Amino acid sequence: MNTWHKSSYSNTGGQCVEVRETPGCAEVRDTQHREAGHLSFPVSEWSALLRCTTP
Repeated sequence: MNTWHKSSYSNTGGQCVEVRETPGCAEVRDTQHREAGHLSFPVSEWSALLRCTTP
């Protein structure tokens, strides 16, 4: 998947982030401030974060 989509972890109160998975990394940006850029994380770190936040 190489398109931006709203994170399933974002709430509906306007505090949203978008995620884009690319080969080897995941990129995250603020939905309301897209022009500010994004953060990139290696797939291994992104996967570890998701494991920690899953109930």
